[in-house]
Amino acid sequence: SWRTVARIRPMDEPGSRPDGRKRAPKPLDSARLEELALNYIARFSTSASKLERYLTRKIRERGWAEERQPPVSALVERCVASGFVDDEAYGRMKAGGLLRRGYGQRRVRQALGEAGINEELRERLTPSDGQARRAALALARRRRFGPFAGAALDKPLREKQLAAMLRAGHPLDSARQIVDAASVAEAEEWAAEADDEQEL
Repeated sequence: SWRTVARIRPMDEPGSRPDGRKRAPKPLDSARLEELALNYIARFSTSASKLERYLTRKIRERGWAEERQPPVSALVERCVASGFVDDEAYGRMKAGGLLRRGYGQRRVRQALGEAGINEELRERLTPSDGQARRAALALARRRRFGPFAGAALDKPLREKQLAAMLRAGHPLDSARQIVDAASVAEAEEWAAEADDEQEL
């Protein structure tokens, strides 16, 4: 049923042969493909593109039992139309989770692109400068970078911390502002400045 995902029964597990080896799963047909889609949606938050890739992979692994082509795109469109898959909601959740872990704008956009979120929606979901600064501050606090280290940094350690900030998707100027801050208060003030500028 397309009214609720909660009532989906689990897919049948492949049985065992008398010699103990597992039977190969049966090739998929339209009904089993729909079952797979709804079970996947019930278990995971997903984008339309990720769901399509999952179903395509399952068909490649198990084979297809019908003469007509697998209706993957049509099935994904039905999931979207039914509200089971919502790229914007998924993108907001994904972006928010990455920001809370301290990742910057570049990594957020990269992750949304990998999930198949379209360019227009990626643009809208890209964190603001204020959000990106707070994420940089959160990363520094969690990893004890810059003033959060509680001790002066030597050059190799400073470069290592800058490199980690860059890998997390923060621009070099932001990484330097955090790592080179003279105190925690200075780092926090820098993170708050973007919000103050947006209010002007």
